[in-house]
Amino acid sequence: MRVLAVDDDPIILELLAELLATFGDHDITTADSALAALEIVKDPACEPFDCFLLDIQMPEMDGIQLCSRLRLMDRYVATPILMITAMSDKAYIDNAFTAGATDYVTKPFDITELKFRIKSAEDRLITTDGAAKKIFAVSRNDIPQEPVKVSLNEPVTIMDVDGVIDYFAFENYITQLSRGSLFGSTVFAFSIRRIEQLYRESTPFGFECLITDTSEAISDCLKPQQFLIAYAGNGTFVCVVENGYRPDLNNLTDAINLQIHQMDLHFCDGRKLDFRVCPGEAHRLIWRAGRNAIDAVIDAHASAEEEALRREKAQESYWLAERAG
Repeated sequence: MRVLAVDDDPIILELLAELLATFGDHDITTADSALAALEIVKDPACEPFDCFLLDIQMPEMDGIQLCSRLRLMDRYVATPILMITAMSDKAYIDNAFTAGATDYVTKPFDITELKFRIKSAEDRLITTDGAAKKIFAVSRNDIPQEPVKVSLNEPVTIMDVDGVIDYFAFENYITQLSRGSLFGSTVFAFSIRRIEQLYRESTPFGFECLITDTSEAISDCLKPQQFLIAYAGNGTFVCVVENGYRPDLNNLTDAINLQIHQMDLHFCDGRKLDFRVCPGEAHRLIWRAGRNAIDAVIDAHASAEEEALRREKAQESYWLAERAG
C-alpha cells in the first residue's frame, strides 16, 4: 500500500516510516507540511497513494484543510485518510471527520492500535473497489452518461452535505470516542418510508438525488447542534448529537418531513416525489464506549427500519379497512 505521511515533526515522520515498514509491504512517502504534500500529489509523475496519514496541527495549512483539498481531487475522493492527533483534540477530530477523514490515530502511538488502523484502511481499499460509482455528490453538473444504480442496501458515501460523513468513518468515530467524550452523546436514526418502492421507481440518478436531498433535510434540521450523519443503506440515516442535546424525535421528524415537502422533489420523468422519514429509538452513549457504542448505532438503525415497516403495514391495514367498509 502506498502511504503518504504528513507531519511537521521529523521525529514523528521517521517513527511512522519505521513502524509502517514493519506492518507489511508498504511504500512510505513523507512530507513535512501540507503544502509540500500537495506538491507531491499534484505531480503528474506521482503514482496515486492508497492511504494518507495527516497530522492535524501544522503551520500554514493544517491537516483538516489538507484533508478537504484531497477530497476535491477525483483520485482521492474515497481514499482512506487517517488523522494524527492527541486525545484532547476532540473538536479538531470532529472537524476532521466532517472534512472527509476516515479514521484517526493518537499520539503517542500505540503500536497495536496503529497497526489495526492501517490494516483497517487496507481492508477498506479492497471493499471499496470501484468506489467512484458509490459516491453521491450535491453537484449535478457532471451526470454520467450511463450511471450505475447502487444496491439498495449499499452504505454509499454522500459528499458536500454539512455534517454527513462516510458510514465506515462514522463507525470509526463512534468506536474510538472515550467514555468522557461519549458523555452527553445520543445516537438515533431515520428511515425513508416505502424505500423499496421508491428505489424500484427511481432511475440511478433519481435515487442519488433522493438520498442526497434527504440527508440535506436532516442536516438542516439538526443545525446548529454539533452532529454527524451517515447513510447506512436501505434508506436509513444514523445520527449522533453531542453536548447533552436530546432531541424530541417527533418534532424533529416533523421538521425534516416539512423540509422535504418544501423541496418540491420530483422523479426524473416529472412525477411528484412524495415521501416521508420516520425515527427509531434514541440511545444515549454514556458508558457505551467501543463495541458497546457500535451496538447502540446498530440498535438505532434497526429500530428506525422496523418503525418504517410498522407504519407502512398500519397504513395498508387502514386502507384495506376503508375499502371493506
